[in-house]
Amino acid sequence: MTIIIKFFRVVFFLILYFVLCMIAVATILGNWSDGAQMLFVFITPIVLTWWGEKRRTRRRERSEGEENRRDLKLEEKWSSAHNRSDHHNKLNDSEQAARRDRALQDRNRQAIHPNFSQKLHNSEDKSEKSDSKNRLKLAKHKGDRHTGWVPSSETVSIGRLEIGGMVYVGTPPRLNDYGYVDVCRSYIDPSLSVARRGNDKMGNHMPYWPGYSEIPSQCRATYLEWLASGRSDPSYDPGYMFLYFYGLERRFILDQPPEEEKREILQEVRRLKGLYPENGSVQRYLGEFIQIAQISLSEEAIHEPLFEYRSWELPLSLKVAIGARVGRGDLLSGDWVLSWLMCHPERRLRTPATRCNKEFHTLFRLRFEERFPQGLKVRKPRKLLKFNYQAASSEFQAELEPMVNGTRVPDISTLRKPVEIAQEIADEVMDDLDKLSRYLGRNPVGRGSVEAQALLPQELWQLFPSEELEKLKNWAENVVGGGGFIPVLDVIEHLEGQRPEKMSKRILTSAADALARIGYGFAPDPRFALRSPKPDEPVVLFELGERVAKLEEVSNDYRSALVEAAVGSFVAHADGQIVESERKLLRAKAMGVDGLSQQEYQRLAANLEWMLAVAPDMTLLRRKLKEIRPEAMASIRSALVAAAHADGVIQSEEVVGIEKIYRALGLDPALVYSDLHTGGVSDGPVRVRAIQHAAMGEAIPDETPSALPKLDTARIAAIQSDTARVSSVLGEIFDDTPEVTEKAEADEPVLSGLDAKRSHLVKILLTRDRWAENAFEDLCREAGVLASGAVEDINEWAYDTYDEVLLDEYDGYEVSPFVAEQLKKKFGEEAPNVEA
Repeated sequence: MTIIIKFFRVVFFLILYFVLCMIAVATILGNWSDGAQMLFVFITPIVLTWWGEKRRTRRRERSEGEENRRDLKLEEKWSSAHNRSDHHNKLNDSEQAARRDRALQDRNRQAIHPNFSQKLHNSEDKSEKSDSKNRLKLAKHKGDRHTGWVPSSETVSIGRLEIGGMVYVGTPPRLNDYGYVDVCRSYIDPSLSVARRGNDKMGNHMPYWPGYSEIPSQCRATYLEWLASGRSDPSYDPGYMFLYFYGLERRFILDQPPEEEKREILQEVRRLKGLYPENGSVQRYLGEFIQIAQISLSEEAIHEPLFEYRSWELPLSLKVAIGARVGRGDLLSGDWVLSWLMCHPERRLRTPATRCNKEFHTLFRLRFEERFPQGLKVRKPRKLLKFNYQAASSEFQAELEPMVNGTRVPDISTLRKPVEIAQEIADEVMDDLDKLSRYLGRNPVGRGSVEAQALLPQELWQLFPSEELEKLKNWAENVVGGGGFIPVLDVIEHLEGQRPEKMSKRILTSAADALARIGYGFAPDPRFALRSPKPDEPVVLFELGERVAKLEEVSNDYRSALVEAAVGSFVAHADGQIVESERKLLRAKAMGVDGLSQQEYQRLAANLEWMLAVAPDMTLLRRKLKEIRPEAMASIRSALVAAAHADGVIQSEEVVGIEKIYRALGLDPALVYSDLHTGGVSDGPVRVRAIQHAAMGEAIPDETPSALPKLDTARIAAIQSDTARVSSVLGEIFDDTPEVTEKAEADEPVLSGLDAKRSHLVKILLTRDRWAENAFEDLCREAGVLASGAVEDINEWAYDTYDEVLLDEYDGYEVSPFVAEQLKKKFGEEAPNVEA
């Protein structure tokens, strides 16, 4: 309204003076030239109007000065009535008069230059401290005409409420001379009306930048009630907290109070920041103030790495701390580099970094120290640090130029290489924690459990111990001491706390991993064994000798030896009983295999004990053999003959055992002798040399001693090839899943990592929640893939992609709902309704 009145007043006087000048020209100045008359008519009204407004402004200022003096006298009386401390009474009358005169002369145009001092502590040596000064240049601020700050130890009455200190009370100072009234936002003006009750806790009538003199009376009442109630209720709109913060901010930066009071204000702002942890504006504005206050007061917090900060730029405290170290030429430790990354606006952090926060930080430090044992050397940038502070109240702004030991701090904001190095290490760490993160996502309370410990990277085993893991170790030690045999369901129950409703390869694999982390093995391990244990069968626990991180790595020699042990145990079981001589022979043969590690010998011995203790499923074997291809049958026969010829001597016991196997395979036992005689099984005709009879009566010469035996490399290669072939075939035979075939359509979408046939099979599997074994076999038969191999390939792909198998094998095949949902999204449409 004031500026509108001023506008009409100026226009009125311009017109008035213009008319008077025209009259003067017509009556008095007629002898002037036309140019002079035009200048007189247009310039004179402007000058007269400006001069009149100037006089009016001076009169108003004199009037305000007198009012100011009256306010000061009123404040003195008010302070005396409320037992105010001597904080504002130390100035004598002459000092107060001089202060008022200076304020009036400056007319709110003074520039304030308070000096901050700070100390940077070396993180490696806290005893070394250095003094520094920060020059603070304030601009666009009009100094206040008087101070109405109430110390924290005092109270003030506003209406019916008693309000604690740390607020400004009184007539708010003007902030400009632009023709409209703009006063300090934080001042509580007692002359303004206040509603009986505050009924706007939600801040519906509060502007974005609230000012006490501008907000409605119900908002003033709400604000005063919040102040009087302890200023700790976060249910109030943050605007009321900001109105209070404006005063704290103004007092700290503009008034430059004693250090003790500054620390008190800093502590209060920290408390306020904690009231609204999810509010971005609160965290940003109060966070920036806290950083400046910490630097000003040389707080220890600026010498510690910061790992949580939400902003569009690096925090000032971090720039000062790292910049000072870089300026001195110090090497950065892993904590400072990680802090740099965590606070950088361009960081790329995935879920493992937040869900597994402690593990992420610890593993990052370990990997960083592995790459940079002495620390990271950072090039000193040329640009110097300068920080512009914009007050939350928008009433002033400041420019801060930090200095350490009299030297400006370099600005690290433009450096890229250290952040790229930190991001590279962080990506590697997040990849290693991905499985643990997925597990904790499904089991939020699973941290510290056996399953979680099994997914920890090896470097963290000692740093993140688990009580459950220690109990598990004692239990496994007792089981091994009692012979090692234990029902498989008891193992799963001990590890997971309950018996599973159905057995799956994933459950068994997780159990083997968990036991390996404490130095114990599990036979049969589902990754290496020819078949998995059934729910009613036992397993064997044994000592590995050391804690193992990855059980997937075994040698080809071990796999071959495992196949030979399986063939031997199958022969031993063929007659329905195993004699001690057979046990000793198989154990000796297993321990006589060359090229195995000590751990592989232990694993092989445990698997042999399990094979001898658990009878093979002959019914399952015979049923599955009906679907075995002829070339696979030939591979089995060849491997058996190769095993018989491996030691150069064929014993009668071996012949009897091979006959048993041939019967179990549905072959004519008479083929054993022909296969052993020819030394192998061939698909084509065998060339036989005609028999040549020697002359009768010739003496057979004694066997001459020969040189060292020569190894037939071709023969060895053939035996190894046969063993490899039988490993694959026996895996299909002994597995619990069937083999069938199915044909995929050429135009079906192919999943990355699976071929077209298996991708089509996966899409059909998604049409049901569960598949019977016969129905699944029919699907695989139509697709042209072996059921056992298809299950293995699909589950391995699903586990790598979604950390969960698609098909759980037990009394049929159950489709995982989680993986199915993800796959349906990938296919882009619901799978076709297929009848199997």
